[in-house]
Amino acid sequence: MLSKEASDVDRSIPGLAMNPKFTKVSNISRRIHGWSWQAFPIGMGTGAVYVCLAGIHPHPGLPLTMVETVFYFLNIALFLLNSTTLLLQLILYPRQAKRLITDPSKGIFVPLIVLSFATIIIGTINYVLPTGHVSPTFIYCLFWIYVGFGLLVCFPMLMIWFNKPHDLKTFTPAWAFLVFPMMLVGVVAFNVLRVLPPEDPRALGVLLTGYVFQGLGFFMTFFYICIYIIRIMTTGFLEGHQANGAFVACGPPGFTALALINLAEQGQDILAAHNLVSKSAGEIWYASSVLAGLLLFGLAVFFFLFGALPYWFKLHKHLDEILGCWALTFPNVGWILTIGKLGDIFHLQGFYVWNLVMVILMCATWLILFFLTAIAFWKGKIFMATPEEIIRDVHASEKKKPKDLEMALVASTSQVAVALVRHSDASERPSGHFGQ
Repeated sequence: MLSKEASDVDRSIPGLAMNPKFTKVSNISRRIHGWSWQAFPIGMGTGAVYVCLAGIHPHPGLPLTMVETVFYFLNIALFLLNSTTLLLQLILYPRQAKRLITDPSKGIFVPLIVLSFATIIIGTINYVLPTGHVSPTFIYCLFWIYVGFGLLVCFPMLMIWFNKPHDLKTFTPAWAFLVFPMMLVGVVAFNVLRVLPPEDPRALGVLLTGYVFQGLGFFMTFFYICIYIIRIMTTGFLEGHQANGAFVACGPPGFTALALINLAEQGQDILAAHNLVSKSAGEIWYASSVLAGLLLFGLAVFFFLFGALPYWFKLHKHLDEILGCWALTFPNVGWILTIGKLGDIFHLQGFYVWNLVMVILMCATWLILFFLTAIAFWKGKIFMATPEEIIRDVHASEKKKPKDLEMALVASTSQVAVALVRHSDASERPSGHFGQ
């Protein structure tokens, strides 16, 4: 049976009413066509939960580890679901897939597939490596796969996005997602270094690569943050779905503080093991990184408060905008983990209590967002295209095929004509011309 909505659409597009191919649009087709790269923050928020739980001091042990492992496998399931659905979209509805990549407001979410992969790598180090199912060499290979994956996704998207002008009055810190995967290399690097011996030559390469990309990512995202300050100076606090983007500004300083401190901590042993720079180089790196980390940590907390205080009054409470609310989770992981690290460094119990409070808030936020996202999905508020959108895309593809066939026939006819002319010329030549 043809739905009334689809019937109206068929009559509105010439040539579709009599075509049985377009008499029905299934819900699965509408889901695949309506899927977007903005689905990956759900997995990243799930990864944020087990990453934060793993950073609790002191860690309760096995019971909590089992909870973290459940979130880890849920994250993998979400990653596979999103990747598979977007691949099906590319195959079945290439016009929509291209539209999501080239659209200025939707293309910024493409690099989130790389960030989601980063949370899986960290989870693999925490929960799979200790069981012996993977080796440190496998983790080392995952690190370079992540670096290559990030470069492969980020630079093409940067070229596409910067090829068009953008209105700074609509700026949001979420535009920095285009660079986030390169900034997270440092975070992935110090987690990988936890499983590599300091004297291993591979450890030095991971350490230096982590520093280089962390610097690249931080300074690029810092430029975005400067534009963000200019934006709110001219237009006021972000409103509607953009209010969620204010929390993205916490990410660069928070993750960089975390990465600098942990990389320098690992660097002390690595530089000493390889006798590089100087005997005290590792200690100097570590001391300066703790200082820089403190400065960046303060900036991250400021941006959190700067986004949180006006948040409830600026946000539009609509279920169809729930996906943007996942920005409340993963950008805050960096500075929340840094709280616990500062507790280790300065031996202050207050940092541990603060860290625990923030982790509890993170888990509560995940529960609320996951529940609301499930309701929005069930009601078709998200990841659901209209029959009209699907039919137009399919109809446009069908109209293109005859033109392609016509061009192919013209090309084939031209080749046949050229061959006939050559054959005719050869037959008219004298048979004894070689002896003349």
